[in-house]
Amino acid sequence: MNPLRGLRGKTPALVLAVCLALSGAPLPAVQPDEMLSDPALEARAREISEGLRCLVCQNESIDESNASLARDLRILVRERIMEGDSDTEVVDFIVDRYGEFVLLKPTTGGWNVLLWAAGPALFVMALGIGIVYVRRRASAVAPGEAGLSEAERQRLKELLGE
Repeated sequence: MNPLRGLRGKTPALVLAVCLALSGAPLPAVQPDEMLSDPALEARAREISEGLRCLVCQNESIDESNASLARDLRILVRERIMEGDSDTEVVDFIVDRYGEFVLLKPTTGGWNVLLWAAGPALFVMALGIGIVYVRRRASAVAPGEAGLSEAERQRLKELLGE
């Protein structure tokens, strides 16, 4: 019995569907020579490296990036773990060395509060300016009626047939 007998003619579509499904999944770029022998320590290293930004790719974690700098950072994370650092100590070490930009989720403390608040604040300001503009425009006198005397208004009504 051929297990693929019922898939005759559907195989290209099935292969395409599987390829598309797998193309969206991020594949870790961790090389076998980087991995730690202890599975628990390796899991910690993976968790930490998923939260650190590749400084070359910028929108990928160092766990997903194939850049050589990302590899160096992965090795550095594993070295710090092997030295006995906690997860926060490892992240703090990397941040001290490369700056807060290396974090995929930046902190909301310190000067970053300005960056987090700037978007909503500018939106509220733009909304307020828009409302004031629309109200002033609606309450403005029509250009044709501005400064007309009573005689001119009568003449205008006669011309318009009112």
